Amino acid sequence: MVKFEDILSDINGFGRFQIMIVVLNFIGRFTLPCHFMLNNFIAAVPAHHCDYSHLDDTDRFMNLTLVEKRAVSIPMGKDGIPNSCKIFEEPQYHLLVNPTNVSYAGISTVPCPKGWVYDNTTFKSTLTSQWDLVCEKKGKNKATATIFFVGVMFGAITFGLLSDKFGRRIPLLLSYVSGMLFAVVSAFSTTYIMFAVLRFFTGFCITGIVIVSAVLSVEWVDIEHRKLVGVIDSLSWSFGNTVFAAIAYFVTDWRWLIISVSLPVVLAIITWRWIPESARWLIANGKPTKAQYYLNKCAKMNNRQESIDMVKPEVLSCIVVTEKRDRTYSYLDLIRIPKLRNLAMRTGLLWFCVANAFYGISFNITGFGLNIYLTQFTYGLVEIPGKVSAYFLWDRIGRRPVQAGAQFLVALCLAVNIFIPRDMAVIRTVVAIIGKGFSSAAFATLVLYSSELYPTVLRQNGMGFNSFMARLGVALAPLLFLLDEVWQQLPQVVLCCVAVLGGLVATTLSETRNRCLPETIEDIEKHW
Repeated sequence: MVKFEDILSDINGFGRFQIMIVVLNFIGRFTLPCHFMLNNFIAAVPAHHCDYSHLDDTDRFMNLTLVEKRAVSIPMGKDGIPNSCKIFEEPQYHLLVNPTNVSYAGISTVPCPKGWVYDNTTFKSTLTSQWDLVCEKKGKNKATATIFFVGVMFGAITFGLLSDKFGRRIPLLLSYVSGMLFAVVSAFSTTYIMFAVLRFFTGFCITGIVIVSAVLSVEWVDIEHRKLVGVIDSLSWSFGNTVFAAIAYFVTDWRWLIISVSLPVVLAIITWRWIPESARWLIANGKPTKAQYYLNKCAKMNNRQESIDMVKPEVLSCIVVTEKRDRTYSYLDLIRIPKLRNLAMRTGLLWFCVANAFYGISFNITGFGLNIYLTQFTYGLVEIPGKVSAYFLWDRIGRRPVQAGAQFLVALCLAVNIFIPRDMAVIRTVVAIIGKGFSSAAFATLVLYSSELYPTVLRQNGMGFNSFMARLGVALAPLLFLLDEVWQQLPQVVLCCVAVLGGLVATTLSETRNRCLPETIEDIEKHW
C-alpha cells in the first residue's frame, strides 16, 4: 500500500512549499506570547497613594510643599513609602513639628475617599490606574490573567474540534480574524466587566492559532524535517517574548499596547491565502481530489512536477483506509477507544505537568535586579539555548529520552533551590534560569512529540485536549505560591513533584523518531 510519506518524499518533503508554510505560520504565531504575557504590563501596579487634592480648599494646606502635604495626609511606612490604601481622617499638621520622630499612635485613618494618585514614571496608564484595581479591588486585577487563560482552555478544545471536522485552513483564519477583533475591541473597553468579557474571548480565539498551525506544519513535512519544524515553531514563541519587551518599553499606555501586539495579525490574515489545506487531512476525510490539488501545488513549487503526475485520486484514496470512510471524529473517540484513551490520559497529564512547572518557574524567577522590561527580555532569551539543544538531541537519542530527561532535570533544579538559602539570591537565580532552559526544551519537545503520537483523523482533537490540560496547569501555577503561608518551601516542593511526575509519564510513551505519522485509529490500535 502506498504511504503518504512516500508521496511526500517524491515531491520533496521539505522544499520551498514547506518553507513557505513554516514562514507564514511563524508570522501568525509571533504575537501569541505577547498576549500570554500581556498582563505583566497592562495590569502592572504602579506606586500609588490616596488622592488628597480635595484638601487644597484650605489655605493652610494649600501653602504646604508637596512633601509636607503628603506627610500630614498619608501615614508613611518604615521604608518611607506612603501607605497605598489609607489616609488620615483629618490633616495632621503636628507631624511637621518633629518629622524625625513621627508616631501615628491614636491617629484615625480611613480608606481613600477620593480615589488614588498613581506614579506614571514607568507606565502612562494601566488597568490598575484606569479602574482603581488596588486595595480591596486588587483581586480583580489578578483575575484578568485567570479570565484570559480560562478562555484559552476552552478555545483549545473548541478549535481542536473545528480543525478535525472542517480542516486546518478555515479554523486558522477564524482564529486570526476573531482573535484580533476581540483584542482590538478590548482596548476600547469602558468598564472592567466589558474588558474581562472581551479578554476571555480573546484568549478563546487566539489559541486556535497555536494548535492549528503546529499541526499543519508537521503534516506537510517529511520525517527527517519534522524536528526542524517543531523547533522553529517553538522559537517563534521565544522570538515573540523578546520582541514584546521592546514593544512594551516604547508603548506604555495599556490600550495602545494591546493594539500594538494585535495589529501584526493583519499581516497573517493577508498571507493566509497562501496557506494550503493539509493533504493528510483531506485524504483521511475522503477528499482525494482536493488533496491532489494541493500536492500538485507542492510538487510544482518544489520543482518535482513529474513525480506527482502519475498519482491519481484513486491512488490517494487507498492511502488511508478507515472503518467508516466519511464518519465524523470527535473527542468522544479519545474516550471510547481503549488505546486512544490511554494515550490521551498520559499526554494530557504530561502537558499539565510540563506547563505547570514551566510557568511555575517563570512566575518565580527573582533576584535579577533588572527592571520589568529587561526581565521580560531575559525570560525570552533563556529559552533559546534549551530549545536548540533539544533540536540536536531529538534525532540523536529520540523524542522520549529528551522529554523525560528534560523534565527530570527541571525537577533537579527545583530540588536544588529548595536547599539553597534564601539570602544566596544570585545562586538561586542561576539555578532557576537553568531550570527554565530545561523546561523550555521540555515544552518544545512536547509540541512536536504529541503531534506525532496522534493519528491524522484525530490529531487536532488530541492537540486541543492537550492544550486544554496545559492551560489548566498554567492557571494553577500562580495559586501554588499561596502555599508558602503553610511552609515557605512548599511551592518549590510541589513544583518539583509535578516535574518528576511529568518525567515518569513521558517514559511510558511510544518513541516516534524516524516513524511515519499514524493516519488512522487502526494505526494506533494495531501498530503503535
